[in-house]
Amino acid sequence: MASLRRVTMGLVCGLLAAAATAAPVAYVVEDYRIAAPLTATPGDAVRGEEIATTRALGNCLTCHVLPGDYEFPGTTGPTLVGVARRLDAGQLRLRLVDPKQINPYTMMPAYFRTTGLYRVAPEYVGKPILSAQQVEDVLAYLLTLR
Repeated sequence: MASLRRVTMGLVCGLLAAAATAAPVAYVVEDYRIAAPLTATPGDAVRGEEIATTRALGNCLTCHVLPGDYEFPGTTGPTLVGVARRLDAGQLRLRLVDPKQINPYTMMPAYFRTTGLYRVAPEYVGKPILSAQQVEDVLAYLLTLR
């Protein structure tokens, strides 16, 4: 179990390091949406599901119910079952990038914003939780949840 944890943490640290070295991506928030994709490469729903359901990466299961048979899904956030019927791509992208623009009191972390954050561990200051491509991948997955 300990060796699996080391491998997983190594993978996570590698992914975080890759995200941190990417050039900053500008985005425009308008009408509670980020309409334009963060990357030129379309998101991959299969990778997005893996990111969303990996507890050491996207960790969506800590707060949200997702379709499927996942152990101990969270219930502090809204269910993500059917989320693509309720929200469009731009609305979901903003919720992933910087959810506090919609609700300043939300518990949901900003997966892509890197400034104006509080109580960030020194090794993560200025680094996004997910890269721009990972955000687009998670978004592609969420858009399949109709």
